[in-house]
Order: sequence, then C-alpha cells, then structure tokens
Amino acid sequence: MGFHRLLGRLAMAPFSKALPAMGDTERAALEAGTVGFEGQLFAGRPDFDALIAQGPNRLTDEERRFLDHEVTTLIGMLDDHAIDTAGDLPPEVWQYLREHRFFGMIIPREHGGLGFGHYAHAEVVTRIATVNTACAVTVMVPNSLGPAELLLRYGTPAQQQHYLPRLADGRELPCFGLTSPYAGSDAASIPDRGVLTERVVDGRTVRGFSVRFDKRYITLAPVASVVGLAFQAIDPSRPEGHQELGITCALLPVPTPGMEIGHRHRPMDSAFMNGPIRGEDVFVPMDWVIGGEERVGQGWRMLMECLAAGRAISLPALGAAMQQTALFVVNGYGQVREQFGLPIGRFHAIAGITAQMAARLYATDAARRYTAAALDAGEQPSVASAILKVQLTEAGRRAVNDGMDVLGGKGIIAGPRNLLGVAYRHAPIAITVEGANLLSRALIIFGQGATRCHPFVLEEMQAVQAQDPERLGRALAGHVGHVMRNLWRSLAGAPLRGNPPDDLRAEAKLIASLSARYALTADLAMGLLGGKLKRMELLSARLGDVLSALYLAAACVWRYQVENDPAMRPVARAAIRLQLHEAATLLRDLYANLPSGFLRAMAPMLLHGTGHLAPLRDREAIALADALRTQPALVGRLCPDVSRPKLGGLLDLMSALDAVRALGDEVPELNKALRRSGSLEEVARGSRDPAAALAYLRAAAQVIQVDEDSAGTPAADPEDPTGTPPAAPALPDVVMRPGGAGAPSMRRVEEEENG
Repeated sequence: MGFHRLLGRLAMAPFSKALPAMGDTERAALEAGTVGFEGQLFAGRPDFDALIAQGPNRLTDEERRFLDHEVTTLIGMLDDHAIDTAGDLPPEVWQYLREHRFFGMIIPREHGGLGFGHYAHAEVVTRIATVNTACAVTVMVPNSLGPAELLLRYGTPAQQQHYLPRLADGRELPCFGLTSPYAGSDAASIPDRGVLTERVVDGRTVRGFSVRFDKRYITLAPVASVVGLAFQAIDPSRPEGHQELGITCALLPVPTPGMEIGHRHRPMDSAFMNGPIRGEDVFVPMDWVIGGEERVGQGWRMLMECLAAGRAISLPALGAAMQQTALFVVNGYGQVREQFGLPIGRFHAIAGITAQMAARLYATDAARRYTAAALDAGEQPSVASAILKVQLTEAGRRAVNDGMDVLGGKGIIAGPRNLLGVAYRHAPIAITVEGANLLSRALIIFGQGATRCHPFVLEEMQAVQAQDPERLGRALAGHVGHVMRNLWRSLAGAPLRGNPPDDLRAEAKLIASLSARYALTADLAMGLLGGKLKRMELLSARLGDVLSALYLAAACVWRYQVENDPAMRPVARAAIRLQLHEAATLLRDLYANLPSGFLRAMAPMLLHGTGHLAPLRDREAIALADALRTQPALVGRLCPDVSRPKLGGLLDLMSALDAVRALGDEVPELNKALRRSGSLEEVARGSRDPAAALAYLRAAAQVIQVDEDSAGTPAADPEDPTGTPPAAPALPDVVMRPGGAGAPSMRRVEEEENG
C-alpha cells in the first residue's frame, strides 16, 4: 500500500467527522465563480507580476461617449432633495432612462441593449449615485442580479428573443423576488412552493407549477411589468423524500392571475421603488421557467453564478459614490467654512479625518477597479465580489458618518442645502441587501474563501465525500507541506514574488509577509476547530476581514502601477499601511480569542514585527490633508465620479469652490472683512476683482446657510433682497406612474406596507 493511500485511510474517519456536512445548495454556492489574486493571498504566496498583469480599466469609445453625454445629461436632470421629497423620480427622468436604454446596459447590442462592459456599467451607476441614490438604484437593479442576467446566461432562445429587446428599451421593467418573510439571509430555505401540475390553457394541456409565494423587499416591484421569481419546485408524483426538485427561477408577466403586488415599502423613506409580491395558486407554465424544463431545480446555482459577478458591481458602486461624495464635501466644506478665523479644514482633528477618508477611498476604489478589470477579462471572482460588497458599503457608511461629524449642525438640518443627509439615511440599505455584511464576512468571504481559495481544502472535502483515500492522502501531504512553508515564511520572512513598483516595494514586502502569516493562521484555526469554525462567526469574520484588508492593500499596488501617477504615492502608501494595520490588529485579536492556550502563547512569535504597522502618523495625516486642501487635481483623481447636479447643496459647494480657485489667496482677507462688515456687496467692492469676490461670497453664504421650514415653506433665499421665500412646489397626494407593457395603466404606489 502506497504512502498516500495509507495516509488517506488513516485520516478518512477523523476528517469525515471534522469536516462540516455540505448540502447541494451550499455546494452550488461554494463552487460558483472563479478564484483570482485573492487565492494567492489566501495561500500566502502573492505574485505581484500576476497582479499587475491584469492591466488597466478600459472604456470603449461608445462607453466613454455615453458617460460624457447621456449620463451627464441625466445627472443634470436630478434634484436630490426634490426627488427625495416627492418619493419618486420625475416622469421625464423615467422617460429619459427608457429612451436611452439605461436599463439595457448589460444586454448585448444584438438584442437591442448597449452591450457595456462591467467597468462601464459600474462607472454609470457610480456617477449617478454621487448625485441621487434613488436614480442609481433604479438603473442598477435591471442591470444587476435579475431577469436580464439570468436570461443572457440560461434563457431559451425564445425567451431571449422576446424579453431582452423589451428589457433593453424599457418596454418591460423587471424586478426579482427572492427574499421571503421567513427566509432572508438563509435565502436557500425559501418556503415558497411550486407544485408540478397540468392546466388547460387555450384548449391545450400545459405542464407547469401551481405556485404559492410571499416575497418582500423587492426593488422595483411596485412599477415592474415582469417579475422574476424563485421558488422551490415540487413533484408530488415522486416517492417521499425525493419530491423536492430544487429552487427554480421563472418569469411572470404583470398582471398574472393570482399574483398581487402589494403596497409600497419605504426603505429608510427612500424614493426608489420597493415592495412585496404575493401569489396564491399562480400557474407558471414550463415555458416561463428560465431556461425551460431542463433548468427546473437549477435556480440556486444560476443565482449564485450570477451573483459571483454581480456583487462586484452595483453595491460597490454605491459605496464608492458615498465615499467620493463624502470626501469631496468634507474637503470642500473645510475650505469654505471658517471658525476661530481659520478654515476648519486646517484644524488637525478635521485634517486627520480627511486624510483617513482619502486613504480608505484610494484602497476601496482600487479594489473595485481591479475586480472590474478581472470581470472584463472573463473572470467571475465570487470571493472577491463578496469582499467588495462588504468593504465598499462599510467604507461608504463610515465616510458619510465622518462627513456628518465634520458638517456638524449643517449636516443634521434637512432641506435642499443639506449635503449628506439623504446619503446618511441610505447607507444602511447597501449594508443589508445582496447578503447582509454580518453574514458575508464570516460565511462567504472566509467560509467560501477557505474552500475555494485554499490550495488543498476543497480537494480534501471532495476526497472525503468520494471516500477516496488515495486522493485524500495526496491532498493531505500537500497541505502539510503548505503549512510548513508558511510557518517558515512567518518566522524567517516571506520572499517577494514579482516586481511591484519601486515606490511601493517596501509595502509589497509587508503584504507578502502578512499574507504568509494569514495563511498559516487560517490553517491553524481550521486544524484546531475543524467544522466548529463554521459556527464561530466572531473568529471566522476576523479571518474574512484580514483577507479583505490584504486584497485591498494589494489592489493599491496594482492601481499605483497602472495609473503611473507619482503624485499619488503618499496616498497609496497611506492606503496600504492603513489596510495592513487593520489586518495585523485583527490577527492579534484572533489569536487572543482562539480556544488554545498554546496558540495564544505562540502568537507573539508568529506575529512578530506586525506591531509597528501604524497606518498614518499625525504629521503624515496633516500633510495629506494639506495636499488635498491646496491641490484640487489630487481631489479630482480621488473623486473622479462626483458629478454636478441640477440643484442643491452639492451644487452650491461646487460653485463656492470654483469661486475660491478664481480668487486664490484673497479669500481669507475677504472672509475677515465680511466678519467685520456683514455686507457682501461692501466687502466685494474692496476686492481686486469685485465681481469674482461677490460671486464667492454669495456662493459661500449658500454653503453655510441651512434650510428653514415653516408650515412646509422653504427658507428665504439669503440673496433675495425682498426676503420673500420661494413658493413651495405642489406635490401630488398620490404618486402614480404608467407601468410597463402588460401592466395596468396606472398603479397606486404611495401607501406604506403595514403588518
């Protein structure tokens, strides 16, 4: 008997007991997608040549024209406060979205869509979201996880020919129903049932399913004309225990007998459409199943494979928009707003916040762009997509919170002049949807990462499942060698593989070193705890967060290389060190909580040298904040997607900053004179350029002012000499809008969901 076979036979029983059981739905999730650079980080052997080989993001001429023209025109139609107050997009915006095929970005041109790549898709959503989140969500949902993506991958030719052109030009507006009241994060356990049956339709017998379902939190449901639906298919003719065919996806036109679209949900009182869908004895012919009868029971795998890519685009785009907008606002407001005779951005407390925001934005946006490049190259990195979803939405929420702290009273007064209030309300939504971050950190990033990214674990699990001792023995022998190599690298130093940029060579060495220690730690935790680690979410979440930090740090190296912009070196270094500091801190916390006194005692030796990874010294933070305050081009490179809206506080701030740049070093003197005089016109007359000075003073006054509301009447314009407040626009009592093809001509959507 060979060594590997003997080793496998000896290990088979304890491994069978230690490894967690894996059902079909979990296996489908684990096997979805591909593994990219995150796999090298998990293995402790990052190759920076492989990282940099990915190449930069590229837009086609058509994609660039669309961003420069159609997207810019759309953004100029968006008034964030008016949309938020009305609870819906204006009719002209809905029409513009349809006419210019915003709902068909991912649909190929041969089916009437725009045929955009992943990076272009993400750029469109990000730019819109810097101005109005509701419009961005409305655009992103038809292009994300839903009917179009499922049809492109799995639809029958007849389904594709019928639906894709209609989805592309907006004749059909889709939604997708997955979440149920009793199956949220555990989406695979949806209780919605479709029983295989036959019905007579138009004089002929048709096979299909009688479906009962109850879905909630469904974005675009109140205005949808076609509903994607996930349900458990049941065949009662099969023997007991074999009747469940698995999750199945279908498309239902609106209206369909038995299906009801309920009253509208209001997620944090947002203006995008969201609501429940219910059905009782809804007949779904087999032709409505996406992919036809051969795809019955394959819905979960279909959804997971689509999500492997989709998670990396839409919600990360919202997170990037929140970060970019918050940094732009904090940096800009810090120049316009003065206290104690100084712009508040020069105070060290605010400078520190600004620098941290910039460093985090550089890292998260680097990871977002790197992953988009991987997607456009044909990869489907499921673990990296989950990393992006968690890290970008968390960073967006943190940036908005930091921005609210800096704005102070200005930030908490609602109204058109508010700069971040609507984003502050919206931030928890992105945290929650497409896999709540609490779940994703432990179950997806580390749980899926441990099986897909580890070089031997999946092979071991498959060998145990197949009861193949030879295969298990070979995998175990390789695994032991893998652990010993990472132990040596952790103690003696990890070699640098590849040629990172010279400016970031020291940071690349730190990434390699910490990657080896992470790989060793992950193996020690899995070896010590086995299947129990799956249930110890506090530990597995830390392991997931360390992998995320390493991925973001490595993406910074890629970004610096492909952008070839030496001016960004201080930001790139700060971004990498911030992520490495977080990774090292998490590893120390992990060892402190492992249920092994031996490993806790070994932690100082295994993690030696990680305690000095301070992300930003005070002097570095102040220098970075000063650079942001005095170099508009630097802010532009960090916040390239922040766009000019139709009206509102962001437009006021942009106007004030334009005026600041026109006046240069005269601004402090003007502010000082204004404090003495109180008259804008009198101060402006003493300037070298009275017209430019008056433009600045008026713009700055708009930024500093807040809104008042007396019985629904907006505040008086500070520049209106009559002091008469503008009339409040009349809003309809009922928000109504035409539905899509096949839908009722008008639908009430204003009511709140009760119970």
